[in-house]
Amino acid sequence: MKSGAPAFGTPEYMRATQMTGQLVRFYGVPMRASGVCAANVPDGQAMWETSNSLWSAVQSGTNMVYHAAGWLEGGLIASPEKFVMDCEVLQMIQRYFEEATFATTEDDLAFDAIKEVGPGGHYFGVQHTQDRYQNAFYAPICSDWRNYEAWQIDGAVWTQERAHRIYKQILAEYEAPAMNGDHQEELRQFVAKRKQEGGAPTDF
Repeated sequence: MKSGAPAFGTPEYMRATQMTGQLVRFYGVPMRASGVCAANVPDGQAMWETSNSLWSAVQSGTNMVYHAAGWLEGGLIASPEKFVMDCEVLQMIQRYFEEATFATTEDDLAFDAIKEVGPGGHYFGVQHTQDRYQNAFYAPICSDWRNYEAWQIDGAVWTQERAHRIYKQILAEYEAPAMNGDHQEELRQFVAKRKQEGGAPTDF
């Protein structure tokens, strides 16, 4: 209302997405939403706006999420670093929605480990912990959960730079899937034809 520019990931955007979800459930039609933001670079603003957008999509009962990762500048550009960072958020949301198993067995409650550790001890070295520490909790792809001193000694690498390294590694290790040569040629001809036709008109 102030500039005409898109405002994504705001409280108003979240409310609009959730109200749309109520409407589509009432009318019985499918819904799409997006993991969008208005930030210009993959920074803190980009991540809180995208997180807001994604959670409102989830809470609204969205059937399909377009632009779930990589979106910047109101959709004018895409960022490989932001793509990696968004995939972290998407993985966390996915883990959140995994079917929960409640700790109810004796092994889950770990009474033997509690007795073993005793008052003033710690659980890191006991076998019960060692048997579970790799898979018990979400494993990040980009987040750094070390303390400040360890992070600083290791080069004080900020999230955007970690994401940059991850996407570079993904590209370096990428192997194109096998494709029938005839299909490749058909795709090449189709792209050439569409380019010749001019595609969608633009204002630049």
